[in-house]
Amino acid sequence: MKQSKGAIMVGSITTISAVAILFTSSMGGILFHKEIGTQELAVEIYERNIETTARSSVDRTKEDKKIEIAKDMDLTVRCGLTKEEFKELIKNLTCDKTGFFYENSDTIYEVCKKYELNEIFFCGLIAAESGWSISKNHREKCNYISMMSKGKLIRYDSPEEGLEVAAKLLHNKYLTEGATYYKGKTLEDVRKGFCPKIKKWTNLVYEQMEQMVEGYKK
Repeated sequence: MKQSKGAIMVGSITTISAVAILFTSSMGGILFHKEIGTQELAVEIYERNIETTARSSVDRTKEDKKIEIAKDMDLTVRCGLTKEEFKELIKNLTCDKTGFFYENSDTIYEVCKKYELNEIFFCGLIAAESGWSISKNHREKCNYISMMSKGKLIRYDSPEEGLEVAAKLLHNKYLTEGATYYKGKTLEDVRKGFCPKIKKWTNLVYEQMEQMVEGYKK
């Protein structure tokens, strides 16, 4: 675009006395167009407008990162946070009284990425099955979603292994079309295969998920 009395520079301004200037953001979008008498005034207006735009950008980013959950959500769709944002979410959870979720937040994030699981669902399920503090039996056996064999909790060698196996099981057996216990991709669908005798399971898991979202909003 050509201007007879001025020029466009992304993220900056170019002035000539008594010129019409197009102010642009660092993203290349035009902020506004104004007749300016002096370079000093142009700079003052430009800096003020950039400051306002930066604040608006922060607000938009926070809004864009809003976590949406629902009982009928697709549990294979991830929450949309970066690992750093997810770790910050877990760090601020008051219900994580023993620090287990934060200590293992890297692993939780990575296994959810690997096995296409919503992180909020995965943590909510662990909290529902093992408690936010992780019950002693589940903690000692590194088994956080009550995986059983012959009526007993299976033992794993480390939290990393236990979390990996749990995520893999959910993906391979419950949330992949055609899998052994696949009924669909919602909480209620998973309950039908994972915990068919306890109808309140869906609400229990969802309540833990809500705690996480409420913690993120704060």
